[in-house]
Amino acid sequence: MTNEVNMLLTERFGGDSLIALATIGDGMPHVRTVDAVYMGGAFYCITHLLSGKMQQIAKSNLVAVCGEWFTGHGVGESLGYVCAPENQEIASMLRKAFAAWYDNGHTNEDDPNTIILRIRLTDGVLYSKGTRYEL
Repeated sequence: MTNEVNMLLTERFGGDSLIALATIGDGMPHVRTVDAVYMGGAFYCITHLLSGKMQQIAKSNLVAVCGEWFTGHGVGESLGYVCAPENQEIASMLRKAFAAWYDNGHTNEDDPNTIILRIRLTDGVLYSKGTRYEL
């Protein structure tokens, strides 16, 4: 990915962003809207390990994402418990990005199944100001 594309993705999705996340489960596609933040080639979400999306990712980690004139494919992976020592830096950034809703009862940091989902982009297409960019 070029620096220009990375900068455009950061500009567009570097804060709390709603994106569509598609997974495969039981031979069927499933899509849902998630809050995500783009950083350095990946989208990051806070979710629950026992959610349908994480159960589907455990069986097939290939996912698709789209939002605001961007569509792409990636690899979904759990980084583990949001409060794990190795996740403190990324978790701190996500708490700030998601501050508008993070502490409203939706996120339970006392639950070890509250995890960080990373979606590492493998390819994609971004449109910005009339120009098409490929990852």
